[in-house]
Amino acid sequence: MPEDQPVPKPPIRKCGAPEVHQRLLQDPEYQARRLDIERHLARFLLFGLSSERTGVTEIPVVVHIVSSTPEGNISDAQVKSQIDVLNQDYRAANTDLGKVPAVWATLTSDTRIQFALATTDPHGAPTSGITRTATTTGSFGTNDDVKSATAGGADAWPADKYLNIWVCQLGGGLLGYAQFPGGPADTDGVVILHSAFGTLGTAAAPFNLGRTTTHEVGHWLNLLHIWGDRLDCTGNDDVADTPSAQRPNYGKPQFPHVSCGNGPNGDMFVNYMDYVDDDTMVMFTQGQAARMAAALDGPRSSIGRPA
Repeated sequence: MPEDQPVPKPPIRKCGAPEVHQRLLQDPEYQARRLDIERHLARFLLFGLSSERTGVTEIPVVVHIVSSTPEGNISDAQVKSQIDVLNQDYRAANTDLGKVPAVWATLTSDTRIQFALATTDPHGAPTSGITRTATTTGSFGTNDDVKSATAGGADAWPADKYLNIWVCQLGGGLLGYAQFPGGPADTDGVVILHSAFGTLGTAAAPFNLGRTTTHEVGHWLNLLHIWGDRLDCTGNDDVADTPSAQRPNYGKPQFPHVSCGNGPNGDMFVNYMDYVDDDTMVMFTQGQAARMAAALDGPRSSIGRPA
C-alpha cells in the first residue's frame, strides 16, 4: 500500500498465524518438524511429565519497530507497557481475571513464564531491547518482508536466544501473526500492528490492552486457536480443558455462548486464544500452560533462563 494512503484500523480481530502455518507446510522439512513437536507434546501430556524447568522462566525479548511514519515509530514507553501486559497475563496477575465465569475459575493458570526486554545484543553489547528501522513500505502482510532488512524490514536476532517481536503497520485487516515452533529461524517470532501493541501511544480500542501480543506469543509457544481453525465443529486445539467451539467469537459475547453441543457453559470466549476484544480475553487454562511448558522443554528449550 502506498505510504501516503491511510490504512484502516481493523474492526475485528484477525490473526495471520494459520495462513503462515499453511504456507510453511508446503516445506516437507517443516512438516516433519511439526510432527516431531506434536509427538513430543503427546508424550509429555500422556505420561504426565513434569517440566524440566522449575520455577519461572524469563524470556529475553527484542522489539523491532519498523515504521514509515512518525505515528508508527512508537515510543519506548509503549513498548514497555506491552512487556508489562505480557507479564501480567502469563502469570495470571491481570486485574481483570475476575471476568472469568465461575465455572472456569479453577482452570485459570499461572504459566510460570515472564518476559523482559533484552539487555545484551547478539554481539554481547548492552542494548535497550528495542531496534528502530525506517522503511518506505507503507504496510506489511504475512509474507515476512517485515523480518528482512533487504525487503524493507529488520532482520531477526538469533531465535534460539530471543523472542523477536516486530511492530509495524499491517495491512489486510491483520492485528498480528506468529510462527509456530519448527519454522525457519530467520523468520521466527511474532508481528504486531503498532496500534494493537501495548496500552499507550498509538494503541487504539478495542485492541488497546496489549492482548494481541499475548495471543500471538501464545502461538509462538505452540498454542492453537480454541476452535482449531475449522468452522464445522471438527476443529480441536489439542487442549483437554478448553471446550470445543464452532468458530471464533468476536467483540464482547455474553456468557454462555453455546456452539458444537458444548452447553450449558458454551465457548470459552474469555480465553486469550479466541478472537474477542482485548477487554474480554483474560485467561489461559492449565492445559494450555502444560502445552506451553512442553514447548519450552522441546522446540523452545534453548531460550529463556530462570527468573
